[in-house]
Amino acid sequence: MQTPIRGLRSFCFAARSLSFKHAANELYLTPSAVSHQIKQLEEQLGIELFVRKTRSISLTTAGKDFFEAISPIVSTLESTINEFSQMQQNTNLTITLPEFFASELLMPRLREWTSAHPNINLQMDTLKTRKELTRHSDLSIVLSSNKPTEGVVTELFNLEYIPACNKNLLAQWKDDHCKALNQVPLILHKARPWAWHQWAEKAGIVDFSPTQIIQIDSMFGVARAAQQGMGIALIPLPISQSWLDELWLYKLFERPLTTKDKYYLVQHEPSNVNHPLDLFAKWVIATFKNTQTKPID
Repeated sequence: MQTPIRGLRSFCFAARSLSFKHAANELYLTPSAVSHQIKQLEEQLGIELFVRKTRSISLTTAGKDFFEAISPIVSTLESTINEFSQMQQNTNLTITLPEFFASELLMPRLREWTSAHPNINLQMDTLKTRKELTRHSDLSIVLSSNKPTEGVVTELFNLEYIPACNKNLLAQWKDDHCKALNQVPLILHKARPWAWHQWAEKAGIVDFSPTQIIQIDSMFGVARAAQQGMGIALIPLPISQSWLDELWLYKLFERPLTTKDKYYLVQHEPSNVNHPLDLFAKWVIATFKNTQTKPID
C-alpha cells in the first residue's frame, strides 16, 4: 500500500494548526483539497485521525500518536528534498582577492574546482591594494602583515622577496651582481618603498647606493617590467615561482628578504558544512595553504 507524501504533509500541517483552512493556506491548497487528502490517508490507515465538528477539528488519540510518530519523519524528508533541490540550482559566490594571486595561483588551478562544482558560479573581483577591500563579498583573500581581525580567518602562506631580472641582464652582470645594484634601475612595489634597502641590509651589501628606483602599484607590473629588461625587481615568492620556472626571470641573488607579509583567507560570515561557501573555502585552504618556494636544484 502506497501512502502519498502530500497526504502526510497535509495531515501534519492540519495537526499542528488544528485547522484545515490554516493548513491549506500554508500549503497553497484549498481547504477541501486538504480535507480530501487527509480523508484518503484515514481510509488507507483504517483509522480516524481527526474528530470533525461544525467549526473545529481535534486530533483523536490515534491521530495524536500518529502525528508524534510521523511528524519528525516528514520534517526530515522535506528538509532533505529542499537541500537537494538547492544543490541542483546554481549558487553564486563572490570572491575578492589580489590580482597577482588570481593570475599566478588561482587561475591555473581553478578548473579543478569548476569541473567538480558546475552548479556554483564564481564572481571574482581583483584588487591592487587591500584598501579596495569591501565586505560586499562572500570570501576574501588578503595580503597583510597582520592577521585580519574580522570574520573566519585562515592563514595560507607567507611571502619572501628575491632580486630577479631577465636573461640578458643576468648575462650582462654575471661577473659582479653587487655592482649591478648600483648601476641598473631597481624595481619594487610602491606599497614597500624601503624593501630594497631592507633586503640589502639583510644580505650584507655594504655599498648599496642605487642610482634609480622605480615603484609600480601592481605586482604583475613589477614582474613584467623586470621581464622586459627595465631593471632588477624584488619579486615575491612562492607566488612568482612560475616566472622562474618558465625562465622569464632569473634570481640574481639567493638571499631572500623575509617579511611578515602573509596571505589570509577571510570568510566574512560563518557557513554550514557543505554549503557552497564552505566547500570553496575548504578547497582554497587545501590547495594553497602552506604553499612553498621550490628548492634550488
